[in-house]
Amino acid sequence: MKTKFLFILLLIISFIPLTDLINPGLPVTHDGQDHVARIANFYQNLQEGVLVPRWAPNLNWGYGHPILMFLYPLPSYIASLFHALGFSFVDSTKLVFAVAYILSGLAMFLWLKEFLSKEAAFTGSLLYIFAPYRFIDLYVRGAIGEHVAFVFPPLILYFLLKLSKKYSYKYLLLGSLSLAGFILSHNAISLMFLPIIILYAVYLISQSQQKSYILRHTSYIFLLGFALSAFFWLPAFMEGKYTLRDIVTKGGFENNFVSFHQFIYGLWNYGGSGTFSVQVGVLHWLSVLSSIPLCLYLYKKKNKLWIMVTGLLLIFITSLVLIDKNSQIIWQKLTLIQKFQFPWRFLSVAVFASSVLGAIAVSFIPKILFNKKLSTSVNLTSRISISIIIITAGILFLNKDYWHAKGYLYKPESFYTSVYPGTTDTGESAPVWSVRFMEKLPKSHVEVIQGQAEIIEGKRTATVHQYKISNAVNAGIRENTLYFPGWQVLVDDKPVDIQYQDANNRGVITFFVENGNHDLQIKFTQTRLRLIADIISIG
Repeated sequence: MKTKFLFILLLIISFIPLTDLINPGLPVTHDGQDHVARIANFYQNLQEGVLVPRWAPNLNWGYGHPILMFLYPLPSYIASLFHALGFSFVDSTKLVFAVAYILSGLAMFLWLKEFLSKEAAFTGSLLYIFAPYRFIDLYVRGAIGEHVAFVFPPLILYFLLKLSKKYSYKYLLLGSLSLAGFILSHNAISLMFLPIIILYAVYLISQSQQKSYILRHTSYIFLLGFALSAFFWLPAFMEGKYTLRDIVTKGGFENNFVSFHQFIYGLWNYGGSGTFSVQVGVLHWLSVLSSIPLCLYLYKKKNKLWIMVTGLLLIFITSLVLIDKNSQIIWQKLTLIQKFQFPWRFLSVAVFASSVLGAIAVSFIPKILFNKKLSTSVNLTSRISISIIIITAGILFLNKDYWHAKGYLYKPESFYTSVYPGTTDTGESAPVWSVRFMEKLPKSHVEVIQGQAEIIEGKRTATVHQYKISNAVNAGIRENTLYFPGWQVLVDDKPVDIQYQDANNRGVITFFVENGNHDLQIKFTQTRLRLIADIISIG
């Protein structure tokens, strides 16, 4: 089969599980509605000229929320682009899911065909996009960040491989952009895959005759990738200390382990953590099991791919071990992996490893089985083609019940663009000095809590609130916006102190204004850290 034909066939097959996204409604998922609301707030910032949105003005009953600072921004940037082209926020969100799904398969094909047969690359790509967990992300959880993140592991490895063969500024730049895109897609998943990416780089360096040369250029990819994404991860990491992150998520992993038999099979349902299926996939298990004797075969034949197969087997086993309930002691000892929150997130790693193992198996096993029996390459090619057809049919048949939406939400655009009742998270991004969630809509944007004053509201954007105030006596003012570092209050262009720990106005911006007529401006500005992070990314 020709590479172009398989590429187009993969593209066509990729559309099959996406048909339920054609419905005008939003699929009912755990997080889908919240993602649309976040994207609407993100887009508002962009529309107002804020290129790095960090404040969601309409969330949390209109008090605003810093969640955009801690939430992977790439899906929101892409969705905002679709919305700017004329799509609704719901359709823009669905397009992100669809495009990411298709691109993840094509990225895997691009990488695998560099060192395996094109038929094997096609098979590995199908395994990658048709793993049951992919449909958990798509139609059960609605996990847009994790879903988009699947595009990048094979893409990063592809550019590392190309760079190891021949230096090109293009591969260096695209590899760096891919790593940055991965980090911007999902904090936890990118961190989870980072050791795998590093190990692959080490593997390529070990196989090269120009080790120092490859090491240097590979290092550039990592340095540039982290630098380009610094505007997000640096403030998200450093300013997390101001939030309830470590309090809310502490011990959250303890109730999310699974038993080993659930990796083999689990009834499909749309419930929450602990109820939805965490099965790896029948063909993925066959891929893993067939890789064990294949590894021994490759070792005996002195084919260096045995190193990669061994590594992938260990990665697959490790990922399942970390999800299994017996690994609880590991999670208790290693605080870093507690940041991943849900052990079953390691299924992303298991899906990746088993898909690549499946591709390697398809590349070698037919040759091993048929080469001794067939005298012509034509017969061997025919057998391989038939095998690919059977595998494709099997993948589609075994997963046909998984790519469907539970139902749909039909809500007007204004539902997502106006005041939204929740924070769209479990409260982990709320400031430590505030309540976890606001409970109702404030009476107005601004209130007088001490003395008397007449206030006229002026311009109001996501990050700038303007008022004119006239007061005969000193007045205490409450602006119903959640305080977070970066908010400033300017009276006649002069900063005044903000109080945000008043027990009666907990977490909300309050301040005093002297008597007189004043121009009042409350704005969300760059902290020194955010400014440095932005400079690193554009520098």
